[in-house]
Amino acid sequence: MTYDVLIVGVGGQGVLLASRVIGEAAMREGHEVVMSEVHGMAQRGGSVSAVVRFGKGVLSPLVPKAGADLILGFEPVETYRALPYAKQGTVVVTDIGRIVPMTVTGGNERYPNVQELLSAMRRSGLRVISFDATKAAEEAGARVTVNSVLIGAISTLRGFPIREDTLKEALLSSVPSKAKQVNERAFELGKKAASL
Repeated sequence: MTYDVLIVGVGGQGVLLASRVIGEAAMREGHEVVMSEVHGMAQRGGSVSAVVRFGKGVLSPLVPKAGADLILGFEPVETYRALPYAKQGTVVVTDIGRIVPMTVTGGNERYPNVQELLSAMRRSGLRVISFDATKAAEEAGARVTVNSVLIGAISTLRGFPIREDTLKEALLSSVPSKAKQVNERAFELGKKAASL
């Protein structure tokens, strides 16, 4: 039995660090872990995704379509684009903070309404936890701690197979010592936001 996590966002948001933290936490609890990262246009603003699969007998580093147990979204449009990987029972945890691409700022395209995207996800029968993780990260003291906020949020999920304290330890061991305090605050704010 494996548990499959798909993490999506844009370059510069901390998607890859989040995948390493989840993978490290899973290993600390004795799971077999495989991971993959798709950098795409990984410069700031381009799509980035990462997969963490863990459990017994996990082999492939790729999540099949309709195979994700959890979609962790750092940006609402990127989260919406990941829906083909959702199945019955998939949990979606997403930041509602928008990162507007150049095609929109240049006037060539329109950014979708975030509430409409979230409604469409919920109509698909998915359990969606959405909140302003970027705002929570700023409240913690550093906007770059969005990944810590989102990791804190998933630590509260019923049925998530990694203990909260293991996730927190893996997170704090992955950041420089001078950043531990702000990341710990961000983790706690994510827990609080997800349980509201």
